[in-house]
Amino acid sequence: MRRAPTVSRRSVNGKETQRGQKPDIETVYPQASTVFTARPPARLRFRGTAPVLGEAGGASGGDRRGAARLKLVCVTATGPLRDPAHRVSPKAVRLWLMEALIAFVLLIGGSYLAGGWVGGSGWPWVPDWFAARPWLLPVTVGVLTTPFLAAEPFVRYAVHRWELSGDVVYARTGFLTREWVFVPVSRIQTVDKAQGWLERALGLATLEIRTASHAGSSTIKGLDYAVAAGLAERLAHRAEQLRDDAT
Repeated sequence: MRRAPTVSRRSVNGKETQRGQKPDIETVYPQASTVFTARPPARLRFRGTAPVLGEAGGASGGDRRGAARLKLVCVTATGPLRDPAHRVSPKAVRLWLMEALIAFVLLIGGSYLAGGWVGGSGWPWVPDWFAARPWLLPVTVGVLTTPFLAAEPFVRYAVHRWELSGDVVYARTGFLTREWVFVPVSRIQTVDKAQGWLERALGLATLEIRTASHAGSSTIKGLDYAVAAGLAERLAHRAEQLRDDAT
């Protein structure tokens, strides 16, 4: 008589799932019901830590002793996700356009130099038509990359959003792909604001959120400097309150 196979299970925040099965977002983020709306279901990342049962373990969601921890949990939403509440600054479009222009100039200049070097090298494998027209390389590169570089700033502005909801930083980023990120405020160790020279010229800043795990860290780009400074202060103050409450 064949025995039924045993199923290894694990517990995330007190809920059981089969080993190898990804937990749903409501398991690792109980307030997830606040971010669902009428959009297609999406894969997202929950950036934080959650206790996980070992093979022989028995740890509840609140008991972390002896429990392994997931530094980065990939989950599948059980329902459609709504957009985060806030857009980044409209000036972020100018920032990304300037960055795209710089990248375009460097790319065209590099391909022009590479085409001239290869065309004038005299190597036997270089076609005669290319040796006579090395400018074809930068022209081809420009034609292929211009649509992406021109569209990227506007697509990023439409996609990049953020909010602070229920002691969780909820953000969405991406260009060709999309990533939804949840960072629990209780896991935050440091919050910084950074400015590159282009950001400083436009009055923008990047919010850098760091947790104990590098995989749990996140950034929100394209914020007005005043917004980034105020959000950094709120997150630092709230994280300190939550740590004091825990002790």
